Amino acid sequence: MIFGGFQKTDLINFPGYVASTVFTRGCNFRCPYCHNPEFVIQGSDQTYFGETYTEDEVLSYLQRRRGMLDGLVVSGGEPTLHQDLMVFIRKVKALGLKVKLDTNGSLPDVLRQLLDEGLLDYVAMDIKAPLEKYHLVGFTDTDAIRSSIAILQSSGVEHEYRTTCPKTILMPEDFPQMAAIIGPSARWYLQTFNPSKTLDPAYGNESSYSEDELNQIIERYKLSNATVR
Repeated sequence: MIFGGFQKTDLINFPGYVASTVFTRGCNFRCPYCHNPEFVIQGSDQTYFGETYTEDEVLSYLQRRRGMLDGLVVSGGEPTLHQDLMVFIRKVKALGLKVKLDTNGSLPDVLRQLLDEGLLDYVAMDIKAPLEKYHLVGFTDTDAIRSSIAILQSSGVEHEYRTTCPKTILMPEDFPQMAAIIGPSARWYLQTFNPSKTLDPAYGNESSYSEDELNQIIERYKLSNATVR
C-alpha cells in the first residue's frame, strides 16, 4: 500500500493508546467540507498530490517502535477502498499492535471481513447526515450505511460514530434522525466544522455549529449518547 500521510505519534485518535496514524489516498465520498482534500482528489495523471509513504516504510517504523507504540490508526481518504488493506493490517497485527479503522461505512462487506478475521480492535464510523441527505456528500447507497451500522452493533468490537457539523448541511432537527439510525446506546461524537481547509473552497466561508450550540441541541433533543468533541 501507498499512504498519503503518516503521523508517527498520535495521542488522540486511538482512545487510551499511544499510536501512529496512516492516511490512505482516495475516497468515494465528496464531502464539501472535508478537511483532508489532499487524500481525496487525484491529479490529471491519476496520481495524488503531496507526500507518499510506502507500506515498507510504515512497517519498518512500527517494528522499530515495538514496545513504545500500542497501535496503529488506519484513516483516510477511505481505507476500505484498497484491496491490500487486509493484508497490510495482518502485518501490523503480527507486530503485536492494536488497529483502529476510520471509515465512512460505504463498504460493509470489507468491514465485515476485517471484523470476522479479528483484525480490528476499534472502529470509528462517520455518520454524515440523515440518510436522505447523504447525496449532499456524494453518496447514495444508504443501504450500505445501514449495513455497516448493523455489522458494528453485532461485532462485539469497541466502536464509535462521529459527525462533523456544518450548518449548511445539518439542521437541528437532523440530529435526532441521526441518533435514530445508530441507536440510543451507541457512542456518538459531534465535531465542530473547521473551515480552514476544505475540499470545496466555497466552504471556507461557511459556519459550524459552536460547541455551545451543539450542547444545546443535545439537551433539546435528549441525545444522551452524544458528546461534543
